Amino acid sequence: MQKKNVSGGVVYGSLFFMNGMCNIADTFEEEFRMNMDELKGFLDAAGSGFEHVLSATIYLKDLNDRERYLNKLWGEYFPKAAPARTCVEAGMGTCRCEITLVAAIPE
Repeated sequence: MQKKNVSGGVVYGSLFFMNGMCNIADTFEEEFRMNMDELKGFLDAAGSGFEHVLSATIYLKDLNDRERYLNKLWGEYFPKAAPARTCVEAGMGTCRCEITLVAAIPE
């Protein structure tokens, strides 16, 4: 099996390992939605989609944002079967939220 670099990450077999997306906006919600919009574009380009996301790692500037904002927003993007998710508090400068995903590419 060969690794292939594509826009937004790396494809290995039928898996797409995505780069982290970290945008800066006025609010957590705007920043999160900007990140998810970019990730959706990369998923689409790789032949995948949110319904094929297997795992997510989310780096938060303030871990309290998980309860304040993230959980509600996450449910909008993954209303049925949410992927495995890990949230980590990290020093990120002005960025509030960085998201990286691993998705399957259906055959």
